[in-house]
Formats: sequence, C-alpha cells, structure tokens
Amino acid sequence: MNNNLFSVNKEIVVLTGISGQLGSEYAKALLNNGAVVIGLDILISTRSEQLKSQYSNKFYFFSVDITKKNKLIETLVQIKEHIGIPTVLINNAAIDSPPSAPPEENGPFEKYPETSWDKVMEVNVKAVFLCCQIFGAEMAKANKGSIINIASIYGLVSPDQNLYEYRRLRGEEFYKPAAYSASKSSILNFSRYLAVYWAKKNVRVNSLTIAGVYNNQDDEFLQSYCNRIPVGRMANVNEYNGSIIFLASDASLYMTGHNLVIDGGWTSI
Repeated sequence: MNNNLFSVNKEIVVLTGISGQLGSEYAKALLNNGAVVIGLDILISTRSEQLKSQYSNKFYFFSVDITKKNKLIETLVQIKEHIGIPTVLINNAAIDSPPSAPPEENGPFEKYPETSWDKVMEVNVKAVFLCCQIFGAEMAKANKGSIINIASIYGLVSPDQNLYEYRRLRGEEFYKPAAYSASKSSILNFSRYLAVYWAKKNVRVNSLTIAGVYNNQDDEFLQSYCNRIPVGRMANVNEYNGSIIFLASDASLYMTGHNLVIDGGWTSI
C-alpha cells in the first residue's frame, strides 16, 4: 500500500469561510496532516485565533471580502510572495437564513425579500466564481491543483418543509428559504464546467455535498431531522474531514467533475 496516497503535507490550501464551524474543522484536519492552510474570512473569530496560536508556522489568516475581485487579487499576490502558489482551493464560505433570522427571511416564498436573494447569491455563487477565477487560474498556470466546492443536500433535493411544521403549529410563518437551495444547486454544474475546462491543466474540480451538522439545535428540530435521516442523527463536526483529505490529496488524482455525497443517507430516500 502507498502510505503517501492520502498525504497533504506538500499542499498549500486556500480555505474560505475559515472562521465558521466547518471551515475551522477542515483546517484542523489539513493542518494535522501536514498541509499549509491559508484561511480567508471577513472577520477573524475565536476559532481562527486558536488556529493561529496552535499552528503558528502552518496557518495564515487573511481578512478579505471574497465577493470583491480586487481584494482576492491582492490576497493572491501576498500569498505568492510570502507562502507560495496555492495547490488546493476549498470554497467553503456560504450564508443562509438561520432559524433565528427576522421573520421575513424565513417566511413564505411569496414574501421572500429580493435583497436577501441577492446577498445569498453574491456570497454562495459569485464568490465561488471569483475564487475559482483568481486562485484556480493560478493553479492552471502551475499545472497542478484541486478545487473542492462545498455543496449541500439542498442543492440536490428540496428542503423538507415538514421539518419546520412544529414552528408553524405554534403560530410562526416559517419555511426554509429558496435562495440557499438555488445557490447550492448552481455549485454542482459550475464545478462540472470547470472540471472539463481545466482537465488538461491538471486541475481537478469536484463538489462535496454535505448534510446538517449538530450545533445545539433546538430539541424539536433535532427530533424531526433525526427521524427523517436514515442514520438517525445529524453529522458530527469532524465527519466530513476524511472526504476533504481525500479530495485534496493524490488519492483522488483521477477524479474530477464528481459530486461526492456524504449525507447519512438523506438523498437516498
């Protein structure tokens, strides 16, 4: 067996949304396996501060608005000058309307605000396009790279609005909004497009479709969700790390244009 098959110790990884729950978890998995990780986010969080403290010689943080092309170009220049040419890009940053958002954010589709749609599309789609255009193009010049675009089960299937029936029964107008699903669905074919476009440049482009992660959700939601999913529980925060290592390493060298689904069986029903 080739012990280096899953090695990432020569990879320079750009990871967006580093300050979030999953972004910081992906970073730790990569750092613990020897990769250099460059985290991008608008604001540094406690999670990012901890990464800087624990992995001072391997982790770098850049405060950048990934929806602004000029800021990404400036960031790439600094990365090339001080760290090296990125070999892996993980487009992890995304926004959604959380359950605690204002009523109009999670109300009926007919009343969903146009401004909210635009903001979700800007972060979840435009920023992925820009990061691929800036960092992916640099990989293509170097003839080496892996791009991992984080998608969602709600890009494959519609949200199950029955999960939120308990909120409607207590008098709330609550529905999972449309924008997040539309944005994540677009990621799937955008990834396929780039996989074909950069195939001869030795840049692999795949999407990783994930399901919900446990994060102290309220009991009624957890009961509804866990009853709906075949494995009977939400994912633990570290359970997507193996797929990240696989897609970043030479273990997936012949894999491009694929959507890897890790969802506890959700989309099998």
